[in-house]
Amino acid sequence: MEKNMGFFEKTFRLKDHGTTVKTEVLAGFTTFMTMAYILAVNPGILGDAGMDFGKVFTATALASLIGTLIMAFAANLPFALAPGMGLNAFFAYTVVIGMGKSPEFALTAVFLEGLIFILLSFFNVREAIINSIPRNIKSAISVGIGLFIAFIGLANAGIIVTGVPLVTLGKVTEGSALLAIIGLVIAGVLLAYKVKGALFIAIVATTIIGFPMGITTFPGQLVSAPVAPYFFDFVWTEILTFDMFTVLFVFLFVDIFDTVGTLVGVSTKAGMLTKDGKVPKAKQALLADAIATTVGAIFGTSTVTTYVESAAGVAEGGRTGLTSVVTAGLFGLALFFSPLFLMIPSAATASALILVGLFMMSPIKDINFDDFTEAIPAFLTIIMMPLAYSISEGIVFGIVAYVALKVATRKFADIPMLTYILAILFIVKFFI
Repeated sequence: MEKNMGFFEKTFRLKDHGTTVKTEVLAGFTTFMTMAYILAVNPGILGDAGMDFGKVFTATALASLIGTLIMAFAANLPFALAPGMGLNAFFAYTVVIGMGKSPEFALTAVFLEGLIFILLSFFNVREAIINSIPRNIKSAISVGIGLFIAFIGLANAGIIVTGVPLVTLGKVTEGSALLAIIGLVIAGVLLAYKVKGALFIAIVATTIIGFPMGITTFPGQLVSAPVAPYFFDFVWTEILTFDMFTVLFVFLFVDIFDTVGTLVGVSTKAGMLTKDGKVPKAKQALLADAIATTVGAIFGTSTVTTYVESAAGVAEGGRTGLTSVVTAGLFGLALFFSPLFLMIPSAATASALILVGLFMMSPIKDINFDDFTEAIPAFLTIIMMPLAYSISEGIVFGIVAYVALKVATRKFADIPMLTYILAILFIVKFFI
């Protein structure tokens, strides 16, 4: 046991990060629980594009496992990776169904995206983008992600539903919405008593309570053999076409700024940014994301990205790559125990996501609200993430507003050159 503890300490520098093996393991379980839904949702979405559910399930688990392990050992950060929501919908409903392209065409675009990102990571392009984001907007990204992830939790549970004019309150006295509220109360009480692993305990307790409510259903079997994934299922005849360029551009744009936003936002909340406001080992973290996307395409899934649900593990105290190792290990187990993991209802994880939204709000106190050239871009960053249902769009509005207001008020010295370039690219993006 002591030998194992020594390995963990040497590999992940737990004491330097003020954490323990127990805390990291709990954090890893919590992160996995809040993002395990992707194992069911991603094969379902790509299944609409004509892909095999079992093969995509295996690809999703493998890509998540590999990417998260690389994040753990290369960057020593408590972040998990999986096929990104939104990107998988673009893959299925826009590229395959809307444009009439084959799944192989879409997988080829994802594969090329991954290769381009590997090159960009080696040349520090994405790291430079992170460093070009103003400090106030970095704080705003954390807050915006908090609202975004809380909104996801509320929507997943049915507490908030689509309505007139846009969204409205669901039926909170029954079904999944009621179960999520029960979970919210359990988690809140545990947090008030400062119980370690409060979010994880609440997820397990809510899952159990869901049985008599008819929401959680016990699987007919616990163990299942994994289905072989796709393998290098690409098509090269259209790689120089305008359609491929358009699809590739969207994959690149959304993945870059979703990942950048998640890394910045969660690192800000965890107090992990360096003194000059940089994400530690950002290059390695972004390389993990790029390799995972490439590997995911080879196995047959859409773009892999750093998950905002990693904030749940950070909220439980996760600070090192050991959190990611645990999460990755659970993705590996899911290959053989998929019925057990898939039985966890979204209502059980909703309470954790809602409270993580609360935890992510704390950097709002670091935003300068006295200078409107700082406050307005920060506010737009915050509010556009949940309303546009996109981390990347929040960053777009924040950066464009920042540059526009600084230029209009002649505060040119506040704007790094790369931030100018980003603002121009974002404006061009609106017209494409």
